[in-house]
Amino acid sequence: MTTPDLTGTVALVAGATRGAGRGIAVELGAAGATVYCTGRSTRAQRSEYDRPETIEDTADLVTAAGGTGVAVPTDHLDPEAVAALVERIEGAHGRLDVLVNDIWGGELLVEWETPVWEHDLANGLRTLRLAIDTHLITAKNALRLLARKPGGLVIEVTDGTDAYNAENYRLNVYYDLAKIAPIRLARSWAHELRDHGGTAVAVTPGWLRSELMLEHFGVTEETWRQACAGVPHFAISESPRFVGRGIAALAADPDRHRWNARSTSSGELAATYGVDDLDGSRPDAWRYIVEVQDAGKPADVTGYR
Repeated sequence: MTTPDLTGTVALVAGATRGAGRGIAVELGAAGATVYCTGRSTRAQRSEYDRPETIEDTADLVTAAGGTGVAVPTDHLDPEAVAALVERIEGAHGRLDVLVNDIWGGELLVEWETPVWEHDLANGLRTLRLAIDTHLITAKNALRLLARKPGGLVIEVTDGTDAYNAENYRLNVYYDLAKIAPIRLARSWAHELRDHGGTAVAVTPGWLRSELMLEHFGVTEETWRQACAGVPHFAISESPRFVGRGIAALAADPDRHRWNARSTSSGELAATYGVDDLDGSRPDAWRYIVEVQDAGKPADVTGYR
C-alpha cells in the first residue's frame, strides 16, 4: 500500500477526539498533513462522555505518524469558538485545504428502537443539535476559508451510505435524521463550492471498532476477534484507521472532484485506492451488511474482507 503525500496540506478534523475522527486525523498526519484536531474532551476537562480520550492525545498521534498535530479545544455548538478556531488557522496558514466534519457525540443520548412518542424529547433534540447544528456552524465559518483556494475538500462523516439509508430506517427518528443529514449536507456543500473549485463527499465507515465499541465488547484492537464468538457479524468490523486511509487517499487524488456530491464508504474508497486496514485486510462492510447480515445469512466474511 502506497502512503499518499499530503505534505503542505492544512486540514481541520472537527470531532477528532476518538473513533473515526481520530483515525482520519492520524492518517492525514501519516500522509504529511498539518491537522487541527478539535473536540470538547481535553486533558484538563472531559465532556459529558466522561471518557479518557482527548484531543491532545489525537494531536500527539498525528505528529507521531509523521504530520503536525494541533489540538484546539472547541465546542462546535459555539459559533464564537468555531470562528476563533478558523481565524487561528487563517492566521497561521492563510488557507484551509481539507475540512472533515466528523462531529457527533450522540451515542449516550440515543434510545435504540424507540418510537418518537416514547423517546425522551430533550435527548432527541440534543442528538440533532450535536449531529446537524455543529456541522452547519462549522461550515459557516470554515468554508469561507476553504473556498479561498480552488481544490478544497469537505468530508461529511456519517453512518450508512445514501443507498442504504434510503432503504432502511435507522434505529429511531432522531438517529435516522442525524445520519441522513450529513449526506444531504455534502450535496449542499458541493453546490455551494461549485464556483470555487471545491469538492464535497459524504463518507461512512463500516462497523467501526471505536474505543467505545471495543470497551462495550470487553476487547482491544489486538483481541477484537474474541467478540465474534458472541456477535458473529462483528467479523466484518474495521479499525478507525481504515476510513482514515481512504480519506487520505481521496484528499491526495488530483482527480478527487469525480467524487463530488457523492456518498461513499470506507470499503469503496479502499477498493478504489488500494487501501488496507491495519491487519492487511480490506473489509467491505456495507456490501456485507446488505448481502449477509440483513439477508439473515450466517456470518461469513469470505469475499468481503
